Amino acid sequence: MTTTRRLAGILAAGAAVSLALTACGAGGGSPQQSGAAGEPQTGGTVHMLQNADFSYLDPARGWDGGVNAFYRLLYRGLTMQAAGDSDDPNAIVPDLATGLGEVSDDGLTWTYTLKDDIFFDDGAPITSAEMEFGISRAWDPQIGIGSPYLKSVIDAPEDYQGPYVSGDLPTIETPDEKTIVFHLTAPFPEFDNVLAQPNAVPFPVGSGGGDEFINDVIASGPYTLDAYTPGSTITLVRNEHWEPETDEVRKAYPDQWQFDIGIDGATIDERMIAGQGADQNAIAGKIAGATLPRIQTPQLKDRAITAPAYCTTYMSLNTTKPPFDDVRVRQAVNWALDRASIQNASGGNQLADVATTIIPPAVSGHLDYDLYPSDGSTGDVDEAMALLEEAGLGDGFEFTLDIRTNPVAQAQAEAVQQGLERIGANVKLNVIDTSIYYETIATPSQQNNAAITGWCPDWASSASTFIPPLFDGAAIAEKGNQNLAQLDDPAVNERIGEIRAMTDVDAANEAWGELDQQIMELAPIAPMVFENGIFLPGENIAGYIPNTNMTDLTIVGLKDPSKG
Repeated sequence: MTTTRRLAGILAAGAAVSLALTACGAGGGSPQQSGAAGEPQTGGTVHMLQNADFSYLDPARGWDGGVNAFYRLLYRGLTMQAAGDSDDPNAIVPDLATGLGEVSDDGLTWTYTLKDDIFFDDGAPITSAEMEFGISRAWDPQIGIGSPYLKSVIDAPEDYQGPYVSGDLPTIETPDEKTIVFHLTAPFPEFDNVLAQPNAVPFPVGSGGGDEFINDVIASGPYTLDAYTPGSTITLVRNEHWEPETDEVRKAYPDQWQFDIGIDGATIDERMIAGQGADQNAIAGKIAGATLPRIQTPQLKDRAITAPAYCTTYMSLNTTKPPFDDVRVRQAVNWALDRASIQNASGGNQLADVATTIIPPAVSGHLDYDLYPSDGSTGDVDEAMALLEEAGLGDGFEFTLDIRTNPVAQAQAEAVQQGLERIGANVKLNVIDTSIYYETIATPSQQNNAAITGWCPDWASSASTFIPPLFDGAAIAEKGNQNLAQLDDPAVNERIGEIRAMTDVDAANEAWGELDQQIMELAPIAPMVFENGIFLPGENIAGYIPNTNMTDLTIVGLKDPSKG
């Protein structure tokens, strides 16, 4: 999801809803309160109000919580995350495939069979050839900046550069139109999850090269693109060639989806509170902390839905650039941060919990610890100054912090500035437009000393999607780099490889939690908060179960399609 995630390391672009994190990926879990009451009916138009455009319409390029939810309306893969209202929304279920993968005894080969009656939005059938082609686009050096998992686990030749440059990927076999076989570099028991990633989708052979999919796409899901004005609106209409009988997850209740983009966050909150006209048929990102006191009326409290935190908001510290090439300086920052002030900047304790670990409590593998404790989470200046004296920076230092054009991110950055002033740090803010933020900080040549970002699990049932993307030295890339700290520690790299080879997922999750603590001794990041969310859907919305990582839009509809 966010920064959102990467095993090999990639950060796909901007937050789409008003306060979405990065890349990241998917993730799940049920909100503390059930979704908008009432049964969704077929028909009408659902609106999504958001302050920033999606990163990319092309799922090989985009990879964050907001755009991943959008992709579920347009694209289908061999597998997918279960519906948001299912008993286990973190489960992986078949999509275009007839079942989950059949695994060879050595765990290196996974075989899938395609369903009948699956088509693109032009009526062309989807076969194994289109599946292989679409997936192989992940290796294109320019396009393949989205989810890294395909490239991490499929045994591709070292010099393979995607279908446009290198042709077919020989380690994905298509013996007939219905069968597709994947060969892995090593056993990976969660490969079904990998194929549920947004870039593991089919496209017609030869399509999507260069910038072809920047403003137009070819859909395989229940909706197709009708109109797109970058930075303003996106309209989706029904894909008449989508066969609902082949799709057990997507309900596709609305006739249309309209994404209204570029709206100020405070204006979004005002419109969601008022709920006038088409806004009664609207949903949006989580409300701002300043809006909380205004939703205490019985009517608004009945509409409000709380979702737990599945993501970690943190400050990455670039270990390749002074002053953060010195572990003592990175540790000093972790000691000195005023996390209580950052929590207040994030909306207070109703919207955020102080974070001292990498993996959040809601994700399997979380280990509760605090290597840099302080009284009341306000930081320990004495501990920080002792480390800076050792590093020869007792008289102070400066660095540049990359942040988004987002009110909460800017408030968090100001809290960082104020907290670190106490140890003589001069923090200069470099503000980057949200729509290009994640792509910018994921390009090492454009990266400054530090960045505020977030990471969400690509599947919350395993911590394997938290640690490797952010800290595996092999994941560092020239573009789409999720290892923002550029940490390349031999012991960490070796342990990541050992844990990824474990076939016992529970044992692996325990090991990820222990590695979390080992990594934080090196302090390549400074965890800040786990951000919860309170959402306020329109009165006519039904089937809405918001998530702080990725909300399932495919089950959302209207109570009365004639309204609004």
